Amino acid sequence: MRSQHRVFATLTCAALLALTGIVLMSSGAAQSVSEQPEMTFWHPPGPHVMGTPRGPAPFPYDAARWHPIHFQPAISQATNAQCLACHQEVVAQRVRSVTPAGLRTEDTLAWYQTLEVYEGEQETFHRRHLVTPMATELMNLQCTTCHQGNDPREEASGGAADTQEGLILRKHVDPNICLMCHGKFDYEVMNLPGPWHQHAEMFGNSCTGCHAAFRTTRHDVNFLKAEAIEAAGERSADSCYGCHGGRSWYRIAYPYPRNAWPGMPEAVPEWARERPTESQERFRTHSESTPTAGATAGSQ
Repeated sequence: MRSQHRVFATLTCAALLALTGIVLMSSGAAQSVSEQPEMTFWHPPGPHVMGTPRGPAPFPYDAARWHPIHFQPAISQATNAQCLACHQEVVAQRVRSVTPAGLRTEDTLAWYQTLEVYEGEQETFHRRHLVTPMATELMNLQCTTCHQGNDPREEASGGAADTQEGLILRKHVDPNICLMCHGKFDYEVMNLPGPWHQHAEMFGNSCTGCHAAFRTTRHDVNFLKAEAIEAAGERSADSCYGCHGGRSWYRIAYPYPRNAWPGMPEAVPEWARERPTESQERFRTHSESTPTAGATAGSQ
């Protein structure tokens, strides 16, 4: 009987200790959460988040990470203001004035500063694409031009039945978006003797000398300012070359859509047979020209 009482007493003590531990852990966890800065605020309300609190109701980082605005279809409707409400650092932070090795930024040149078309001091990646004078003059990039969603768990499509389709393996941005403005100069397709920087003088250092007559339907996408680009191209070929080989990150060229232009020949070059006939739907301005009588169905 005594042994049974001892077992019962031992089990009772263990249960009480376990319960005490749970309570302590709960209070400690609550305290640690309150002390951690991993709290953020709800994204500004929009058509994709109707019904979310409009006040400064804080919620944990993971709740923000899995917020619908980071996935399709909500992300396709997100505005820059909504993105920058939580990601302001991408445009607020500037490059260091002095490197860790002691080299002053003002005494160095970044590769993009060597181009005639670029003016100003060194800037961070996102600032160069969103807020610098060149970016605001020639481009109309939105956060969602590049960022179309990401699965933090799988980082790929097909991991689950409800995984967003079209994700690029372990990349937050489809490299083809970068390739549009950072591909190599495709001189073979243009029937030029070699790279532009080697033969520009042969053409008077002008792109519009030839492109005034063909491929005249161009830059008509919602992330570029077509008229401003044409004007800049008239002033300097570097404005054209900057996005067509001058700032190449890749060894391949982007297969631009072959939009029909007035007087476009009916014959389709071999290299153009597999080219798309218009830009991706999400990039269209709805003013892209339709094929003319002299253009066949697959000739853009």
